[in-house]
Amino acid sequence: MSTEMGYSFNSFYELIADHGAKYRRKTALFVDDEKITYGDILQRADTLAAFLAAQGVQKGDRVALFLRNSPEFVYTIFAISKIGGIVVPVNTFLKEEELSYILEDSGSSVLITSMIHEKVVKESSAEALCNFIVWEGDTFEYRAGEHHGFDEALSYPESVHADACGLEETAVIFYTSGTTGKPKGAMLSHKNIFSNSLSGINHIDVRPKDRGIVFLPMFHSFTFSIGLILPLYAGASIVIIKSLQPFSNIFKQTLMKRVTLFFGIPDVYSALSKAKLPWYFMWFNNLRAFISGAAPLQPKTLDAMAMKFKRAKLLEGYGLSEASPAVCMNTLQKQKAGSVGTALAGYEMKVVDENLLELPRGEIGDIIVKGDNVMQGYLNRPEATAETVINGWLLTGDMGYIDEEGYLFIVDRKKDLIISKGINIYPREIEEVIDRFEGIGASAVIGIADEKSGEIPVAYIEPEEGVEKIDESVLKGYLREHLANFKIPKHIHMIETLPKNATGKVLKRALKEQLKEEAQ
Repeated sequence: MSTEMGYSFNSFYELIADHGAKYRRKTALFVDDEKITYGDILQRADTLAAFLAAQGVQKGDRVALFLRNSPEFVYTIFAISKIGGIVVPVNTFLKEEELSYILEDSGSSVLITSMIHEKVVKESSAEALCNFIVWEGDTFEYRAGEHHGFDEALSYPESVHADACGLEETAVIFYTSGTTGKPKGAMLSHKNIFSNSLSGINHIDVRPKDRGIVFLPMFHSFTFSIGLILPLYAGASIVIIKSLQPFSNIFKQTLMKRVTLFFGIPDVYSALSKAKLPWYFMWFNNLRAFISGAAPLQPKTLDAMAMKFKRAKLLEGYGLSEASPAVCMNTLQKQKAGSVGTALAGYEMKVVDENLLELPRGEIGDIIVKGDNVMQGYLNRPEATAETVINGWLLTGDMGYIDEEGYLFIVDRKKDLIISKGINIYPREIEEVIDRFEGIGASAVIGIADEKSGEIPVAYIEPEEGVEKIDESVLKGYLREHLANFKIPKHIHMIETLPKNATGKVLKRALKEQLKEEAQ
């Protein structure tokens, strides 16, 4: 086992092999009424690894996971690691063409998928691109050719020796959501992911007695690293929720399984802050920390959660897939509204100018990050990698400032910056003001071309549930009280639902494309 930089393991498989012995009878996964021990995970990972090896999967091969939240997702991570393969988690909300693109771009030779995604898989190029497919699900019917069932894989009688994987070897490839062009595959090593585990464990004091709840999609880097690998690294337990519906089941499982760590996104906390929870939930829950990532939290959500949950802290963090993904987080001891916290242990953050020279505290500039969490690079894209990682520093593409106490405040995505008559306008600042207006659930501000000003801000507004109409004249009067005239959106569009990705981040590119189509 490795001792470099305090890492206890060289690979995901080494982790489960160690914990499968050390915590053999301890429950690692709670799934509905089922309890799965660390020993169970090890045994099933071993069997699945032997099955994959027998089908010809070798070290360095890429295995795509198009799986729902399930224990099989967890077994597969460790099985692939045992034979030295590389995990490629795929967004299960993608359509046929998008799935085909990722399978081809990643060079995945195997696809492991759930029967509930059968239609997308069958209508994609998966069968042509992959050597074989393994199906997870009760309705599995294929029994020939390149199709296999998980039951078949988990009853394989043979075993295979673990491949000696190094900390620096690629473990997983996450495809970024792609603000421009096609998604890119961020290659992350075992060290990248484990650095997030160790830093996160230290930051929020995770112990074996803790229990986290995972209902966000496991294919997302935040859930994968922070929701899955981090608790397992600490010897803690995970409550797996297969489906978000019914939403009340999340609260039921949180209470019944005595969850201590709640991993969520802003949309979930917004709903939770407004939900009428029974008195016994508020009285008997064991929650000590809410972890928020993937998108910005609204200040009103932070305030409402603090009022509602007196014993648990809501800790907003910040990260990106290229950083494995966590970079910083508020601490249990101190949370600053509007800030995404301080750097996790072992990581450096700087705010720099266009020449990558560090700016004084409080000045807005480009956020760059350095540490063991910085990706190896983009798959098959050396030029994009060279533009994004310079001398070990990751250029995040986000803008912000760091205060005197080292707390980072995100101002906006650099690509979302609006320049009107030579003046910088940060959409996020406008959105935060709009979101405080009564009846507004969420907003998105984008820049559109304008002959006189270069660009002008335009707002899209999603009303809160149950709100039928927002008085635009009253809203504009409110904005004039809180914003300079040049920041006030020139057009305001009411929209039933803002386009969002799987983790609740607004897809501004989709709004811009919609505007282009309307203008044609």
